[in-house]
Amino acid sequence: MTDYAFPADLVQAQSAWYAAYQQLAAEESPARTTVLRRRLQRLSVEIATHPYWADIPGHAPAARMALKEMAWEVRRP
Repeated sequence: MTDYAFPADLVQAQSAWYAAYQQLAAEESPARTTVLRRRLQRLSVEIATHPYWADIPGHAPAARMALKEMAWEVRRP
């Protein structure tokens, strides 16, 4: 696996996405699920449009998976 130098804000956004997703999965209040879904949408846009992706055009799919794996590991206790 190639090492990627992800910016801290990108890793934070992906970690926040996982946190919001886990909260949404456990939420029972319809009003709160709307808030969490909107948060997921905003974070998805923030992650997908981050300027970092322009620097690695040929390797973006592998880098996106590496980002997800890194952020997931950061979230683990």
